[in-house]
Amino acid sequence: MITSLYGGYGLFYGFDIYYLILVIPTLLISLWAQAKVKRTFHTYSQQAAVSGMTGRTAAERIIERLHLDHVRIERVSGQLTDHYDPRSHVLRLSDATYASPSIAAIGVAAHEAGHAAQHEEGYLPNKIRGALVPVARIGSSMGPLLAIFGIIMTFQPLITIGIYLFFGAVLFYLVTLPVEFNASARAIRVLEEQDILTRNELDGARKVLRAAALTYVASALAAIANLLRLVLLSRGRGSRR
Repeated sequence: MITSLYGGYGLFYGFDIYYLILVIPTLLISLWAQAKVKRTFHTYSQQAAVSGMTGRTAAERIIERLHLDHVRIERVSGQLTDHYDPRSHVLRLSDATYASPSIAAIGVAAHEAGHAAQHEEGYLPNKIRGALVPVARIGSSMGPLLAIFGIIMTFQPLITIGIYLFFGAVLFYLVTLPVEFNASARAIRVLEEQDILTRNELDGARKVLRAAALTYVASALAAIANLLRLVLLSRGRGSRR
């Protein structure tokens, strides 16, 4: 048991080699992406838009333009906690966005309005992501635990269940990418069409939304790295049988 555990699972004296070479680099990328989005948001949150609109008034203009009259706008505490709730048709803007007349606030508010538009028109990747939410919640928390426990106990069915559960979570992260990119593209397009931001201000909004998109890319990479790690660990088990 000790020989197979240390010699055949990608473990060296109890240390997970695959975690070192696969997961840690993606965690570092995630930290960098989070720092970048905070830095970029802070930069453009200090620059007020010429229009004088706040995140809320910009979202109201966009919602009216997109004929989403049933969508309500609410304030939510925190920073960068903005989101659209499709169940209650509520667009929630954070304290840093709601009443701020900054380029960053308007860009983020427009992005969330883009999610509302996706839900209204039945954007397919958004539908798929919604269907994967329950699987992702279970798979991201239980999948790795079950797989690792199965590896330690040399119980293949448990390993397989854990890997498949986590695979569902990975799919969620992958489908999230086109959803987020599309919402940002919609945001920039409507901001330009409605003359809410000037050309130079649009460049700032793009930078904010691109920085935010990097965090989703980093999360997807981290999920893929973790899945690959579990697969390699399970194959190591098989090679020692």
